[in-house]
Amino acid sequence: MNNVKHAHRKLLGQTGIDFIPDRLFVSDFQPRCRPFTHNSSWDICRWEWPPIVLHLPLHGSAASSPLDLPLPWFEFQEATIDGIQLAFREGSLTSRRLVEFYLTQIHALNPLLHAVIEVNPDALRQAELADRERRSGRRPCGGLHGIPILLKDNIATRDRLNTTAGSFALLGSKTPRDAGVVRRLRRAGAVILGKANMAEWANFRSLDAPSSWSARGGQGRNPYVLSADPCGSSTGSAIAAAANMAAVTLGTETDGSIICPSDFNSVAGIKPTVGLTSRAGVVPISPRQDTVGPIGRTVSDAVQVLEAIVGFDQRDAVATKAASKYIPRGGYKQFLQVDGLRGKRIGILRAFFSFPNGSVQQKVFEEHFNTMRQKGAILIDNLEIANLSIILDATQSGEEVALLAEFKMALNSYLSELSSSPVRSLADVIAFNDKHRIEERVEEFGQLVFLAAQNTTGIGPAEKSAIARMTQLSSQGLERLMMENRLDAVVTGNVGVTAVLAIGGYPGISVPAGYGKAGDPFGICFGGVKGSEPKLIEMAYAFEQATLVRKPPSFRK
Repeated sequence: MNNVKHAHRKLLGQTGIDFIPDRLFVSDFQPRCRPFTHNSSWDICRWEWPPIVLHLPLHGSAASSPLDLPLPWFEFQEATIDGIQLAFREGSLTSRRLVEFYLTQIHALNPLLHAVIEVNPDALRQAELADRERRSGRRPCGGLHGIPILLKDNIATRDRLNTTAGSFALLGSKTPRDAGVVRRLRRAGAVILGKANMAEWANFRSLDAPSSWSARGGQGRNPYVLSADPCGSSTGSAIAAAANMAAVTLGTETDGSIICPSDFNSVAGIKPTVGLTSRAGVVPISPRQDTVGPIGRTVSDAVQVLEAIVGFDQRDAVATKAASKYIPRGGYKQFLQVDGLRGKRIGILRAFFSFPNGSVQQKVFEEHFNTMRQKGAILIDNLEIANLSIILDATQSGEEVALLAEFKMALNSYLSELSSSPVRSLADVIAFNDKHRIEERVEEFGQLVFLAAQNTTGIGPAEKSAIARMTQLSSQGLERLMMENRLDAVVTGNVGVTAVLAIGGYPGISVPAGYGKAGDPFGICFGGVKGSEPKLIEMAYAFEQATLVRKPPSFRK
């Protein structure tokens, strides 16, 4: 590993912050490298950033922490894309000031929450460019223009950021190009703020590692109740959105990795139909199930990101071409309708509402059902998906068999296309982990899933049978249920439904629904068949606006 010694750089990206009574100073980003850890074969550096001047006078007494710093004439906490764009137009906010605040928020909260792996050393320059474009009028400046967005650490960027899936094994690797969704974000004028922590290798390395831990980013923590599970694998993306560490974020899902952390962290998350968003340049698990989707504090924010990232990509041609027929003319924002529940037939899957009588969740969901009815929805209760117990068992459904083989093939392909990398195959990653057992906590968590995947030999009879089995379970399960009951969507009250959505490639939207006795969040999920995003957006947005459940994090211990 000596030949890649200098490539292994850990860009923790935490800004240096100095407080004085009337000003907050943060200097120009000129990174300096300071030793992080050493062993006989490799080293990691911590990139530190001396402070950029914010030039923001503090009104009243000196702030005790970055969380207390208000933007002049602008409410930063819980800011929405629409609110930010309005402030841009009115001249009360610049993209640079917004980025500075998110960097400050990351600096303040990341040591506690472990939501962000790196910040982008070019974020301020990107923000300044957006400000110049807005002032000049040379470019349309709506939507995501000038909006800071965090990307899950498995979404590649061709810049000074790493893309590592949370693992030291990919630290220092270089991608030949931006991921397809990143290219679309840049085209929309978004500012790439940094990379969010995630469950290492999207929780596909081990059966024993927490679903919200990575070697690079550490253990993510729920910003509402620090001891509560934040879920994964898009852990940091959900935490960062919830804790106002970015305007919006991107996550990925193979089975539950957007829906679950959105549910557990009181944010809105959209798992798109597979192929609606390109997976090119994303560290993969399964091309058959992987999808990229947005996470935000509101349904509207998530929808605006979705609208920017959908579409055909030559590097993911088969899937994106097949799904392009689902993209509505005029985009997705048109479906943000407050009366979006009116006339919708929604099936209640009671198997996913198994809460004790009298519990907070049981009471809250019954209230939500009444609200939906009052808003004109037609609820069909006590519906069951055929063979649900088989679908929820990855061994019986065939999901486990298929994913292992698909992962090895897809990962080897991704690694082989990198411009440079310390590892070029799954076998190399396994060997790296064995060599760096302390850093990767191999003794504690192992890499059993990796070893099982490495033992596969491609898509053979067993894998083909498993895929056919999942196709049959989907067509005879959710699709038949929705067709026979003429449903627009199904609704569930916990994250167990993710396997149903995963094996069928179906979309889902998670919306904040309430908080338990200890203050830990829970959500509600609207799911449907492929291409049903317009209806799901109508329902999710109308539900959100009718209930207004979400509140800022409390950081309880």
